[in-house]
Amino acid sequence: MSRNPGLTRDDLSEEGRRVYDEIVATRGEVDEAFQILLPRPELLRRIAHLGAYIRFESSLPAAIRECIVLATAREIESEFEWWSHEPQARRAGVSDETIRAIKAGEVPSAASEGEWAALRFVYESLRQHRVTDGTFRALVDAFGLEGATEAAATLGFYSMLGNILIAFDIGRQA
Repeated sequence: MSRNPGLTRDDLSEEGRRVYDEIVATRGEVDEAFQILLPRPELLRRIAHLGAYIRFESSLPAAIRECIVLATAREIESEFEWWSHEPQARRAGVSDETIRAIKAGEVPSAASEGEWAALRFVYESLRQHRVTDGTFRALVDAFGLEGATEAAATLGFYSMLGNILIAFDIGRQA
């Protein structure tokens, strides 16, 4: 059962309505992932701002970013993030084989060097709570230090957002 407080724009303070309008202006809607943050408008503003950077301004190729998002969603069992990002991954060019492998918690056999590095990075970070030197080096070799930094931020952002969604019991029904 969802714990979404179900707030609408009319329920919000003046600051809350401003943030709500900012989200609608930049994203077209306030989806359920962000609706649950409406009780804390400044938190929502900051999370949305970071999310916009990661999704729309990061130097990582879109397909790699979506592999990181899907692998993170799978590892933390965030249904909403998986359901929301699987179509985005397809649009970004992630293959069906890669999506199936990520869903199984694996690296696809035909993974590119970048996919291999990004997925190993996510799996090691979330499963062992550390990243081996070899995996980190492969990530830097594939995307540069800047890209490795953005990969870590992407993993962190979607872990945070996914865990907020889990706390509020937001799943696929959204």
